[in-house]
Amino acid sequence: MVVDVNLLPLPSNGQTPVRVLTIAGTDSGGGAGIQADTRTMAMCGVHACVAVAAVTVQNSVGVSGFHEIPPQVVADQVRCVVGDIGIGAVKTGMLASTAIIEAVADVCREVGIGKNGTIPLVVDPVAASMHGDPLLHTEALDALRHTLIPLATVVTPNLDEVRLLTGVDVEDDDAARHAARELHKLGAQWAIVKGGHLRSSQVSTDLLYDGTDFLEFTAPRIATGNDHGGGDTLAAAIACAIANGYPVPAAVEFAKDWTYHCLSAAYDLGAGHGPVSPLWRLHES
Repeated sequence: MVVDVNLLPLPSNGQTPVRVLTIAGTDSGGGAGIQADTRTMAMCGVHACVAVAAVTVQNSVGVSGFHEIPPQVVADQVRCVVGDIGIGAVKTGMLASTAIIEAVADVCREVGIGKNGTIPLVVDPVAASMHGDPLLHTEALDALRHTLIPLATVVTPNLDEVRLLTGVDVEDDDAARHAARELHKLGAQWAIVKGGHLRSSQVSTDLLYDGTDFLEFTAPRIATGNDHGGGDTLAAAIACAIANGYPVPAAVEFAKDWTYHCLSAAYDLGAGHGPVSPLWRLHES
């Protein structure tokens, strides 16, 4: 599997690049969250704008706490960036609480972000870290289901998040298709059910569904414990490709290949799980 790095070309000196906004939480260990998003965006030749929704206290071992940014401040970050800089796509990650999710949904509708607006929205419905540490208050799941996901151009949960959002335990292909249908019913234009956490196969298959057709995207499974930030990286790469004019299926195909290469380049960090690394592009350009 080869990613043509020129598919998302790096801008020339002095050229204003495509812009993508991430609305998410920080990762003090640098492996996931806004840090993972902005790394991928930079390596995809995209200028990253950020709206910080939460500040986490975490390292490679786990999350020991988080602080929520006031919802109005989160919305104001989005409003001022979109109004001045112009954004080609938006990606959400950790939003922490019902109040923040509702504020983000409100400002998205206000400025034209989402499937019914002019700016595509990739929703990564972050509910817990890869270590199982909660990153979303339990009662906020309803806000994800009924307030934010209905605005999504694409929704990209992992299998634990699929179960929390739909009640479907994905253990095989039939269950994955059922889960994709249930996700789509929540209102997203496109729903992805990722297969990276299913360890029963030599390949990792992600399923994309638009309410009519199922599309499959596969990559060889990489045996590594250094997969911190993989979900953020996939969603960020989808947003980058969409901002560059890719239709959603092509954007997902690009992002699947991109994330495979990031997993291949993952490195050890600290005593726990190291991060996936988009730095591989530095050696391929």
